[in-house]
Amino acid sequence: MNEHANPATLSAQADELEERMMHELGERIATKSVLFGLADGKIEMQSSPALRAANPDKYFLMGADPRLPAMPKKPTLIDFFNNRFASLNHLLQSATHALKGGHSEKVVLACLLHDIGVAGFIRCDHGYWGAQMIEPYVDEEVSWAVRTHQALRFFPDRSVGYEYPQMYIDNFGADYKPEPYIVAEYERAKNHKYYMTSRMICVNDIYSFDPNAKVDLNDFVDIIGRNFKQPEEGLGFDSSPSAHMWRTLMWPTRFL
Repeated sequence: MNEHANPATLSAQADELEERMMHELGERIATKSVLFGLADGKIEMQSSPALRAANPDKYFLMGADPRLPAMPKKPTLIDFFNNRFASLNHLLQSATHALKGGHSEKVVLACLLHDIGVAGFIRCDHGYWGAQMIEPYVDEEVSWAVRTHQALRFFPDRSVGYEYPQMYIDNFGADYKPEPYIVAEYERAKNHKYYMTSRMICVNDIYSFDPNAKVDLNDFVDIIGRNFKQPEEGLGFDSSPSAHMWRTLMWPTRFL
């Protein structure tokens, strides 16, 4: 994008894009969450009356967004990988690294799922988000490892050859210090019985992403089948404590 472009022109282009996307919705109005605005530095909520006034012949979207890939009636974890998670290459590279290293299936699954918070929701506290999403469906060891990698990745463990990632220095600066809650989480985790499972996520994390790496989700279908308790009703419809999170991924622009 031209950094010297006229702001008014850029605003007009953005309005045109939004108008075009609205037409793709047909007779429905898709709304953006407050979180969407916060990500752009705005504290605001879209006004229902204003949206209805601008679209007098339309109703609000209360189901699937036609701009997104369709989900089956009883979605599986694989369906979310294929239709809702972004940046799969990193997850697959990490899990492939663990698989080739001869790690247990729990470690491989933890590596495969460790960043679904980023891939599906948000970067901030992604370990906690991801762990909560999968907790009803995996062994406690897996969800604990996913949650705690949020903290462990900032602290070296030379006994397994893990150093503080150079990428973090490049991205956050050499003077960055983890927040106190992250330090406290690390201190609690150090002597936990599942510490090494979580640490293996860090060891098998691929901090230098290779866009040319040959990875395939099909390599992990059997491991998922043995270690992820797929609900018969489908993810999002099984009344688990995290079912709402999976529904939100299915219907991110649903009005209520």
